[in-house]
Amino acid sequence: MKLTAVTKRLAGLGGGKWEVHLKARQLAESGADVVEMTIGEPDVQTPEELVATAIQAMQAGRTGYSDGRGEAGLRAALAETYSASRGRAFSADNILCFPGTQTALYAVLQGVAEAGDEVLVGDPMYATYEGVVRASGADMVPLPLRPEAGFRIQASDIAARLTPRSRAILLTTPHNPTGAILTARDLQEIGQLALQHDLWIISDEVYEHLIFDGSDFVSPLSDPALADRVIAVSSISKSHAAPGFRSGWCVGPADFCTALLPVSETMLFGNQPFIADMTEKAIRDGSPVAAGMAARFAARANLLAQRLHAETALRVHRPEAGMFALIDVSATGMDGETYAWDLLDHGVAVMPGSAFGDGLRDWVRVALTIDDADFTTALDRITAHAARNKRSVA
Repeated sequence: MKLTAVTKRLAGLGGGKWEVHLKARQLAESGADVVEMTIGEPDVQTPEELVATAIQAMQAGRTGYSDGRGEAGLRAALAETYSASRGRAFSADNILCFPGTQTALYAVLQGVAEAGDEVLVGDPMYATYEGVVRASGADMVPLPLRPEAGFRIQASDIAARLTPRSRAILLTTPHNPTGAILTARDLQEIGQLALQHDLWIISDEVYEHLIFDGSDFVSPLSDPALADRVIAVSSISKSHAAPGFRSGWCVGPADFCTALLPVSETMLFGNQPFIADMTEKAIRDGSPVAAGMAARFAARANLLAQRLHAETALRVHRPEAGMFALIDVSATGMDGETYAWDLLDHGVAVMPGSAFGDGLRDWVRVALTIDDADFTTALDRITAHAARNKRSVA
């Protein structure tokens, strides 16, 4: 069987990173008592009014082919929203719509990088980033995100790894898996490098509306000096608890969006009009669930840190946003992969940090999205596991 080069480039970058999660799901389906803290599903249902809008649109016949750029009403809503939130003017020509952030990111990478190029990405990173970079043919250059720097990418680390092959910097703010938010100063310094070295900045902003109290979100789209080189991707998956509807977009220079349109159209030729109508309502009305999710996730992150710091040698990195928290498990003498499998034997499933890059080999990621009762059960089991491990080491 003869396969193409892209299949070889992506070999090993698929579901293997989710083995602990898949095993936990298998155990739960067979009746085992397992608390899953692995994936980032919103902890509420998609708002009823959005579901109703999609149903009404289908009943009204909005089930035909779509505009390849995205439906006009949705692109207008996005342009108005981004103009208001970013402080500079955007039009529908600055928008392309896709089925989810993942597809948008894949298409954008196809438009900015190819074989022989390099894309700089912070390590740790979301699990699919290496795949979308490699799919373009480019090489991924991982940059360390250090705990002592709040897991925020540093311009000095970017500068140290720049070469004539560098084409783009892939940012995530707020960040998955660390929950870190880039500051205005961070973005200014990164932007200066992009200007000096003619680099694209790709900004994954899907967690923008899940900011915890005391933190602020800033987008590189807000800097008019970077208008010709910043492309942001996002969706309603997190903000509106609608991951299954697969509705996302990219926002960038109008010329870039026009050039990327044929790439998009060869992939999907427009997404579903009835989902576009639902998304337009979501964008125009704002989210009725994001603030509540952010408050609950922040409270659970605080409880996680309080209990583990008081009762174990484990250490928690407190996120500023998003759906996850990180636990440093190095005090157990295990790396994150070993710890995750060992903890699964005690009824809790977490993600090994190594699934998100070499920088988290001694960490695990936990989802803050399970209900409070299950979250408390998980904490009880994690602390009991830590106590048993301490006795066995002693």
